[in-house]
Amino acid sequence: MKISAIEISNFRLLRDFRLDLENDLSLVIGKNNTGKTSLLSALEKFVSERSKITFDDFNIVLREKLKSLISGEEPIPQEDKYTPLGMELKLIISYDENDDLGQVAPLIMSLDPEDNLINLGFEYKLTHKQLTSFHTDFQESKDNYDEDALLYLSENQQKYFGSIIRKSYLSTDEKIYTDLTKEKISLDEVISFRAISAKRNVTNKDNDKTLSGQTATIYKRTEESDEQKDTVNLFKKTLRGADKSLSAIYQNMFSKLLTNVDRFGGISLSETSLTIASTLQHRELLDGNTTVLYRHETHNLPEHFNGLGYMNLISMIFEIDLLMTSFRKAITERPAALNLLFIEEPEAHTHPQMQYVFIKNIKNLLADGVKREDGLVVNLQTIITTHSSHIVAECDFDDIKYMKRVNGCAKCKNLKSLRKEYEKEDGKDQNNHFKFLKQYLTLNRAELFFAEKAILVEGDTERILLPAMMKKIDQESPAKDVAPILSQNISIIEVGAHSQVFEKFIRFLGIKSLILTDIDSGRTVPDTDKDGKPKFNKKGDAIYTSEKCPPNDPAADHTSNNALCFFHKKNRQDLDYFLKLENNLKIFTHNEETWVASEDGYLYTAYQTEENGYRGRSFEDAFFSINKALLGDDPAAFPSLIAKHFTLYIEGTHSPFEFAEKGVDKKTTLAIDILLNSQAKEAFSFSNWKTPAYIQEGLVWLRS
Repeated sequence: MKISAIEISNFRLLRDFRLDLENDLSLVIGKNNTGKTSLLSALEKFVSERSKITFDDFNIVLREKLKSLISGEEPIPQEDKYTPLGMELKLIISYDENDDLGQVAPLIMSLDPEDNLINLGFEYKLTHKQLTSFHTDFQESKDNYDEDALLYLSENQQKYFGSIIRKSYLSTDEKIYTDLTKEKISLDEVISFRAISAKRNVTNKDNDKTLSGQTATIYKRTEESDEQKDTVNLFKKTLRGADKSLSAIYQNMFSKLLTNVDRFGGISLSETSLTIASTLQHRELLDGNTTVLYRHETHNLPEHFNGLGYMNLISMIFEIDLLMTSFRKAITERPAALNLLFIEEPEAHTHPQMQYVFIKNIKNLLADGVKREDGLVVNLQTIITTHSSHIVAECDFDDIKYMKRVNGCAKCKNLKSLRKEYEKEDGKDQNNHFKFLKQYLTLNRAELFFAEKAILVEGDTERILLPAMMKKIDQESPAKDVAPILSQNISIIEVGAHSQVFEKFIRFLGIKSLILTDIDSGRTVPDTDKDGKPKFNKKGDAIYTSEKCPPNDPAADHTSNNALCFFHKKNRQDLDYFLKLENNLKIFTHNEETWVASEDGYLYTAYQTEENGYRGRSFEDAFFSINKALLGDDPAAFPSLIAKHFTLYIEGTHSPFEFAEKGVDKKTTLAIDILLNSQAKEAFSFSNWKTPAYIQEGLVWLRS
């Protein structure tokens, strides 16, 4: 039996929200303000009812609807046509024939053997009568609120909405349900929810004893197994012996004080005759009297000497131990049928290696925690939210749930669905694109999940130089209505000539993306052997091959760039199409079937354009053609370039294309050489070189 999904309506950003849960662990990721904390809040307020629902929890659309009805701007519908307004959290529970249904039997609404779902709802809604009273009372009081219905709603919402109502719905017809609140059916044995919030108490201030306090709490919940009971009994026996010894000491220590008290005894000394005894209550003893120490070489140091990262990690382990004890319950009790643990942002204060360790070990830690001494295994599901690309890179891809904002509302996607996209044609990933994507989204690439925008580049040279090019744009062409591009949340990744492999992932993320690629022009020539003789096939026909050449070469007749051909739906022989293409036709959106050109699109395909009469084939020759002055005349300043070809280019013997093909020894080092030879002029950095126009155009588009 598992919670297969959580559905939430009208709670903050979660207006029409669904999270599909995995059987064990679900990793929920997404940028800031995409609803991850709202998800935890909703569970705490609806399922645990640890805090009350407030006006601030109302979704904006719900607020406006209530305002319209309460103020009288919109008439209240008749009762038979009224759909209750408010918020709801629903747990979709699935079970099979192997599950023990004893604890959930009161929730089962259907006897259909094919219906294996329980829809457990937590409603916070206005009945027609409550809404009518709300409206009437506001009309009588609106002068005191300056006719502000929202202000009245915010102050009086709890009066009219009342408490949360729990219902179990028939999965095929929600009009049929059991009102669990009215029938006084408890959910204590059905579901247990616990959470570890990101707002933890751990600090490393002097005298902080958060961990030590947790050990006392853990002790109070320890008496489960026979072995533990033996240990506890030994602890109690030792304390009783200590009580006798300390009582005698106390009597001597406080004898003067006790004698003074006796003097005020009045008629009866027995009324003021006191004895001070030692009463070491074992359950209270650990409160304030245990100290967690950590080992540093040969010394034990107080817990607050440790780094916040370790303290945070240790505190989480302690807290998980406490919560697992709560889930397991005592041997004489039965755990809830469903148990849900929520861990919010475990990466707080921890360095990347510690984050790896956490996500690698958390499943084992939880698996050990659900096992009870009597052999019973607690049915547990865990939700972890994170902003850490390091955790994402080390987790199981199928566990990932990606949250994003769409039109002001939070939506959640399963990464599993992306796998289906790659396999949907015949159920197989024929080109291993999804496998490649999973392998590629390693530590430096998983950051894409948290980016607002992305730039896909072919190689190291562009990747290293792009931050400098962004800075140049912000300095030389500042935009008034948008943030500087260098301060925007943009992820730069190398994809080689395979950006088309990422197109489904870009669609999945739905983020604005710039593809910086090369035109990769070529000409068709006869293929030859090592002696320069033409090759022929078995039929005697000449064999042809592709040879690199500049786009403006009269013989250039194709492009070898598969990404450009994919997005523009052209074949390799359509080089002329790409050379004449206007910039507005390089922007694409996806219409659920294919990529189509659209000026309002979210993907831009940028490649070399003509500058000063020359059009580059690659980044290198495009850059050389407009930055000859940067190179100067000393090849020693650019050790990444081969000196002989450097001189030939400076003298004019080599074209930019020939220099790029023959003169570049190491492309990565070339980027570093460019940065080392850069100069600033007045307030402008990197002022002694220009950014190729196609990159400039793409970055300006992305910045907006």
